[in-house]
Amino acid sequence: MGLLTIGAFARASGLTPKALRLYDESGLLPPAAVDPESGYRLYEPAQLDRARLIARLRGIGMPLAAIRGVSGLDPAAAAEAVGAYWRRVSADTAMRGRLAALLVDDLSGRGSTMSTLTIRHAVRCATGAVRDTNEDAVYAGDRLVAVADGMRGPGGAAASTAAVDALRPLELAEASATELLALLADAVAGADRAVRQGATAEHQPVTTLTAILRAGSRLALVHVGDTRAYLLRGGELARLTQDHTYVRSLVDRGDLSHAEAATHPQRALLVRALGAGEHVEADLALRTGLPGDRYLLCSDGLWAYVDQAVLESTLAEPGSDPDRTAQRLVDLAYAAGAPDNVACAVADLVTA
Repeated sequence: MGLLTIGAFARASGLTPKALRLYDESGLLPPAAVDPESGYRLYEPAQLDRARLIARLRGIGMPLAAIRGVSGLDPAAAAEAVGAYWRRVSADTAMRGRLAALLVDDLSGRGSTMSTLTIRHAVRCATGAVRDTNEDAVYAGDRLVAVADGMRGPGGAAASTAAVDALRPLELAEASATELLALLADAVAGADRAVRQGATAEHQPVTTLTAILRAGSRLALVHVGDTRAYLLRGGELARLTQDHTYVRSLVDRGDLSHAEAATHPQRALLVRALGAGEHVEADLALRTGLPGDRYLLCSDGLWAYVDQAVLESTLAEPGSDPDRTAQRLVDLAYAAGAPDNVACAVADLVTA
């Protein structure tokens, strides 16, 4: 088969002539030849597969710059890239949906309910049964609760402290419920920059970070690494975060069972952390708080050694205030022989 005119190629590929001209100008899909007299673009039939792929990628809204990278990959790598792109789109769409719902509530007056909630809190940050240094950091206030766990070694303690300190100004920031996620995302980017400033020629310190920020009855949650956030509501404990670890990625792919993950030698190896990689990639979520909710934020020095069922029963003990509960959790970690640092914050949502 000979060369196809731009019209014939457009019909065969599902792209319009206008799109083909754009992709030629951007270098994404140049024609095989250009008629020297008429200037018509001519295409090889072998270019149809690439053209159809481009049409399908444009159909899911992928930008041209991203398509250029995906279309040069082998099928397996391209499939992984498309999946990663769509997960980002889905997360962004979900976050925009939550923000839109908040805006509708605020404009209609429904968002003003339960705005008198406040946080009653307590924190603990213990060295642990074996360690002689403490790389954990924790903070709790009326609006902000945060826990960070620096990697052991030079700069680990400074990294976790820098991450928490970068968020502490949020305690005094004036923000509406609709601004919470954006405010917290900006602060985490600042925390990442602060951690990177502690780098030396020999060592780049990194740290995890998990935090909640409150405005009225709305709570924004940010999470990077394997510190965790739990919510006790109605006597039942739910984990709100997923660990950003190598072992967790193996479990998600089905390559490892939960039982195998618990004893894997690399179970603490992080795939996401502040100070690691080219830029920070944090999980963000927005929640509505209820009076009586109890949040637990903690480092792996607690959750890795105290079973979730024990965490639940301890947090749910009748009449146990945050201070007593936080101390009880640290005692349980020591009793379990936890060698690591133990940081935790217990935060109760109560009516002001």
